[in-house]
Amino acid sequence: MLKRIVIGYVSLSLASSITWADTSVEKRIVSEVKQLVPSSQQLLVDAVNINSGTMNFAGVQAVGVLFKQEYDKLGFETQWLDGSEFGRAGHLVATHLSKSHPESTKIMLIGHLDTVFAKDDDFQLAHQVGEGRIAGPGITDMKGGDVIMLAALQALHRVGLLTQLNVKVVLTGDEESSGRPLTLSKQALVEAGRWADIALGFEDADGDINTAVTARRGSVSWTLQSTGNAAHSSQIFTEKVGYGAIFELARILDGFRQTLSDTPLLTFNPGLIGGGTRLQVSDASTLESFGKRNVVAQIAMVKGGIRAASAEQLAEAKVKMLEIVSQHLPQTTASLTFDQGYPPMQHTPANQRLLEMYSQVSVDLGYKPITAVNPRNAGAADISFVAEYVDMAIDGMGLMGGGGHTKDEVADMQTFAQNIEKTAVLLYRLSTTPVRKAR
Repeated sequence: MLKRIVIGYVSLSLASSITWADTSVEKRIVSEVKQLVPSSQQLLVDAVNINSGTMNFAGVQAVGVLFKQEYDKLGFETQWLDGSEFGRAGHLVATHLSKSHPESTKIMLIGHLDTVFAKDDDFQLAHQVGEGRIAGPGITDMKGGDVIMLAALQALHRVGLLTQLNVKVVLTGDEESSGRPLTLSKQALVEAGRWADIALGFEDADGDINTAVTARRGSVSWTLQSTGNAAHSSQIFTEKVGYGAIFELARILDGFRQTLSDTPLLTFNPGLIGGGTRLQVSDASTLESFGKRNVVAQIAMVKGGIRAASAEQLAEAKVKMLEIVSQHLPQTTASLTFDQGYPPMQHTPANQRLLEMYSQVSVDLGYKPITAVNPRNAGAADISFVAEYVDMAIDGMGLMGGGGHTKDEVADMQTFAQNIEKTAVLLYRLSTTPVRKAR
């Protein structure tokens, strides 16, 4: 029923006329996209219906196999990279090198196979929730984007233009929860980035089809731990007992808030906290604490994250945070550590030019111009590990919708065909536009 209803809707949405004055080649590309939409939409439903929570390795691999088969049909050289060395399922890399145009622009396409929904989650299957709207785990973040990039390449193949493209597709299996060490987890991305001239990411960004991402803030995790003297609560604030671990933790967190909260594009968040007489860390997302209301806390911990617009901004924030930590309340101590994380993807004039090219494609196809997403509204993504190596990069070219990372994740299927069309035409134009790596 889902297939029949949805395809019927898409057919109606594609009936609108194309009004741009353009080459017959690009009109042929769009015509092929129209023919591909029903099968592409069914592939999307099939992918969504395979649970691929990051730690469901079998599920992530199953989605990888689904896409590997499609890239094999297009003549790509495909490879599954096992992720056991970094504690994850692995990644799919698909490469197409042009024999007729070896000098053409090298383009990297970025997606991910995993979702935030675990194997035992009760949100498992795609289902229609209204005209042109499908709910499903990971449908916008980002299996929709995975299908969009594939369908664009399929359309180019149908009109005989894939032969002139140099393309490398990297579909990671751990975007939602990166494996460790990052040097191994992100190695496939970095290697592809060193090869490529241009990187295109297919996340859903801020869910607005009229925007794309030219800059993303970096994201780093941090852990703050404080200690104090355990004693009867009647003795708190005395010279011998001091203030206890929880007051020390509260002092530091409020210091972070007062010092850093007004810094443009910098955000930090204490997401998990615990404290008392005893504290046990079960995993990255679980703290188990024991204490009593009449006992001064001996230990406390908080785990959080910080997002910064540049490496320099992050470094400055770290210095300020460590300085705040060092100013201990009497009879307490505290330590702050930072984990590995996502580097910033900084806005560059070249990224802006690529966005303008993408926007021109949108306008030429009869759609609205594309503007840049405010970095404050865009989370971290795999493209951040690539941006420093390529000349140009944009993200947010995927399937739009809302409710990402929640059980209300819903795709706006009116954006599906549009972004396949835009991607296919952009890839064609990029293949005819020489780009030389500046770095």
